[in-house]
Amino acid sequence: MGAGKTSVGRRLAKAMGAPFVDADEEIVAAAGMSIADIFATYGEPVFRDLERRVIARLLDGPPGVLALGGGAFVDPETRARVKERAVSIWLDADIDTLVERTARKRASRPLLKDGDLRAKLETLMRERRPIYAQADHRVESGARPPEDIAASILALLAEEKP
Repeated sequence: MGAGKTSVGRRLAKAMGAPFVDADEEIVAAAGMSIADIFATYGEPVFRDLERRVIARLLDGPPGVLALGGGAFVDPETRARVKERAVSIWLDADIDTLVERTARKRASRPLLKDGDLRAKLETLMRERRPIYAQADHRVESGARPPEDIAASILALLAEEKP
């Protein structure tokens, strides 16, 4: 959360001439309610199941740039499907950047809603970092402009081509 998935993803898709899809927006559309409302009404396990199913559908669709929510890649089934069907990019930002960016939309982020924001983000990063490290590529997103990050990703993808 707050690493720049949506802003970088939109710019990357535009540069590639590909469609951009935000998995969180697709989950909201499928459920007919916000992510915060899904968490509040049904709990995290129901949200994660819906997330898994929506991402599977998206990965089976036409090629493009897909931004996944912060917890999606943690799910083993989703991670395996991403590895099978896509190139994964971990946007890695320092904790200060994440705190600054997530504080603005904290109410819409159920895992960060209450308590000490920095402590929660530090815990999530400690838990998720080893899993995120399984992505095909890691790109530092920090305070760099989204256009620069997208350009770095384009360069990485160009190096992969035979």
